[in-house]
Amino acid sequence: MTIHTSDLIAKFEELFGPAAFVYRAPGRVNLIGEHTDYNGGFVLPACIGFSCWVAGAPRPDDKLVVYSENFRERVESRLDGAFAQRSRKWSDYPFGVAWELRKSGYPSRGANLYIRGDVPLGAGLSSSAALEVAIACALLENSGYEMGRTKIALLCQRAENEFVGAHVGIMDQFVCCHGEAGHALLLDCRTLGHRSVPFPAGVQLVVCNTMVKHAHGDGEYNLRRRECEEGMEKLLTVMPGIQALRDVSLRDLEKHRALLRDTIYRRCRHVITENDRVPRAAEALEHGDIAALGKLMAESHRSLRDDYEVSCPELDLMVELAAGHAGVYGARMTGGGFGGCTVNIVDRAATAEFKKHIASEYQGATGRHPDIFVCDTSQGAERVAFDRVATATPPI
Repeated sequence: MTIHTSDLIAKFEELFGPAAFVYRAPGRVNLIGEHTDYNGGFVLPACIGFSCWVAGAPRPDDKLVVYSENFRERVESRLDGAFAQRSRKWSDYPFGVAWELRKSGYPSRGANLYIRGDVPLGAGLSSSAALEVAIACALLENSGYEMGRTKIALLCQRAENEFVGAHVGIMDQFVCCHGEAGHALLLDCRTLGHRSVPFPAGVQLVVCNTMVKHAHGDGEYNLRRRECEEGMEKLLTVMPGIQALRDVSLRDLEKHRALLRDTIYRRCRHVITENDRVPRAAEALEHGDIAALGKLMAESHRSLRDDYEVSCPELDLMVELAAGHAGVYGARMTGGGFGGCTVNIVDRAATAEFKKHIASEYQGATGRHPDIFVCDTSQGAERVAFDRVATATPPI
């Protein structure tokens, strides 16, 4: 994809002076593999054509000065021992990355950074990981460091876990670093083994935002993690060699079902069956069998709805409406649940009609007008050259 950056550079120069570098990092959508990452399982995300952009240049002092065009706010912090404290605002993400770089032995020199993002906020498309990775790439170049993509992803995850305070898995940052245009990414969240999986040219990803986020979602997410941990504790008494739920087969689960209360049994069943679905979904993509992928997505949504209980009426309605449209191969909720988005695999020729009709039908049923994003798969994080066109690979 050709990326024009002249306006971004002009805005940086108005505020700070000449720019030295520009990086972009994309958002992502997860095709299948929900609530498996923190259970050491498999996921199948893809980068999408919405990005966070960071223009930057060195400063002569030890300050990190960051301006967000989206929030129209300028913040700054010293980069020595008087580092900024967590504020629970957007600035925690860039400052958290700088803090983690320093803690990991890569202290940043002073920098001016200008941020612009077009990843929809609050839509479950990982605007936070896009920001973290773009910031990390910018600060590494600004200070003259080189770092591999996997190491950048892990560093950004730690920044979000430890500085921001969000206990996310590795999926978002990893695909943001390793994603390839025209491909999804099959990732083993325990070993970090991964491979790119070709995405068929004849279909597009359509993300439908229900425009709801139920207030109990964060607490329920943490509860699901504890329930999985309880399941592991019980199963370890009879399967001492297991390290995560991914090591348990459905046959094992059924054999030891009496150890688990019903809720815990169903939570474990979702994780185990979802881990089985993800590699099969990747294989279906590799063979161009979109119908098989669609069936696996439908199974995933039912499991998330009935066993893991993280769906909601609005997500279920959006999936049901999508399933009734011609050209739709698959639909499911994506993300943590309790609101947010569905991901749909739609024939490229049908996307315009699908977008029009799904919006009308959902609004008619709920009174809410959904945001709908038609996406192509995108390249992962990259440096943008000053000829205003993105380079193919970044020096990271």
